[in-house]
Amino acid sequence: MTPDSILRETFGFDSFRSTQREVIDRVMAGQYSLAVMPTGAGKSLCYQIPALARPGTGLVISPLIALMHDQVRAAKAAGIRAATLTSADSDRAETEARFRAGELDLLYVAPERASGDFFQAMLGEVPLALIAIDEAHCVSEWGHDFRPDYRLLRPLLDRHGDVPRLALTATADRHTREDILHHLGIPEDGLIVAGFDRPNIRYAMQPRVNATQQVRDLVAEQPGAGIVYATSRRKAEKLAQAIAATGRSAGVYHAGLPPEERAAAQAKFVSSEDMVICATVAFGMGIDKPDVRFVAHAGIPKSIEAYYQETGRAGRDGDPAEAHLFWGAGDFSVARQRIESEIEEHRRAGERTRLNALGALVETAGCRRAILLRHFGEDPPESCGNCDNCLNPPSSVDATEAARKFLSAVYRTGQRFGAGHIEDVLIGRESDKIRQLGHHRLSVFGIVGGEEAPLLKPVSRALQTREALMLTDHGGLALGPAARPILKEMAAAKPDSLAALSRVNGVGTKKLERYGDAFLEVIVAHG
Repeated sequence: MTPDSILRETFGFDSFRSTQREVIDRVMAGQYSLAVMPTGAGKSLCYQIPALARPGTGLVISPLIALMHDQVRAAKAAGIRAATLTSADSDRAETEARFRAGELDLLYVAPERASGDFFQAMLGEVPLALIAIDEAHCVSEWGHDFRPDYRLLRPLLDRHGDVPRLALTATADRHTREDILHHLGIPEDGLIVAGFDRPNIRYAMQPRVNATQQVRDLVAEQPGAGIVYATSRRKAEKLAQAIAATGRSAGVYHAGLPPEERAAAQAKFVSSEDMVICATVAFGMGIDKPDVRFVAHAGIPKSIEAYYQETGRAGRDGDPAEAHLFWGAGDFSVARQRIESEIEEHRRAGERTRLNALGALVETAGCRRAILLRHFGEDPPESCGNCDNCLNPPSSVDATEAARKFLSAVYRTGQRFGAGHIEDVLIGRESDKIRQLGHHRLSVFGIVGGEEAPLLKPVSRALQTREALMLTDHGGLALGPAARPILKEMAAAKPDSLAALSRVNGVGTKKLERYGDAFLEVIVAHG
């Protein structure tokens, strides 16, 4: 059968989408390729169809057992002879026998099994139609979800050099693509990149005030099925309970639930028209549900790549869908702490870069979609007309002075108090705590008022997002590595006296009298 006849008879489609035809043609010709295609673009067809059209079994390497099982269920529903060979399967002996007998069109395995000696020996007994490496960004240390086992695949691929190899991913920036090509032995002319834009998705982001209430309000406004991503299992359960209390069908999904509960929640969600599932990022990969109408994040994702992948589960049918993100400044501080404590040292710089890019996305007053697409190497228009900032352009003010005052107050109070206490000091609220600490006698006490006072909360968020402020182990704020550049000319000139400070552009007599000592102390200490 030809790819076109398989497309019609097995999958029920009349024509290929986007770059599917180009990818499939390369596989059919026995070539090596990397396909970078957005979520919902039909990546699985790019290896399923050649596996059916070419002699032998298609080997698919995938990182998650749940994802493999979802893909096998979908393949079997289309009449494809597919199976998994994982530690969670009780019928491994039967699957191995079917594989050796040539009775499988597709076999899904995890990278750690694929690189094992026993499995590689078995591969030598069976003709292969192709080798597909799904979620190929996992091979790159620069990628947002590095898996060391992916680095062990190259010997297997080279041992079967005459078999077409196809790497697939939905999320890879330029650096990650180069890594994938290098580590999987794919030539540069084998790179195929589809457009990343999902024009039917409306992006919106706002500071988190009360996540539970904000999510409840969003769900009340949004008909149809939706996914709410939480940052922990406990928060996912709490959100599901809050949504269910409104009468809306709601479920929960995370890795801490028994497999049968997860499977039941997933099956119910896939068949429902209006259910909301509250989940950790363990949920969603491989879910075949085109009519998800909204995706919400109750905290920041790991990176722009993760955000793009997770929001991409909305609107796969092409109809309008929405993506909402509720973020807190503390999310970025916690993420930075995780990078320093949990990530290998040689990977930290890349993780910091990704986190800063995410910070720029949530903070921007410009087009969200433009930032997303530029991140993936595209050159979009300045305005998309379908994100919160394009639809309702926010007003912007120069908050440099407020930022300097905030940083000075953090320093003068000892770099151990939270944002609320710093605001109270700057505004001049003489509480018992402030009097007991003597903070009412500081030069920064009461230096913010009038129109500047409402800027303090967004300034605090911005400073934390940009790594100018960091959370201490006890939840206080301390100056971060990006604090000094915010002092601009002050940091460059490094004035060591009030007279020298007075010569800095923009520092007049009144400003010198009121804030001079506070600024000098910070500049001298961090110069």
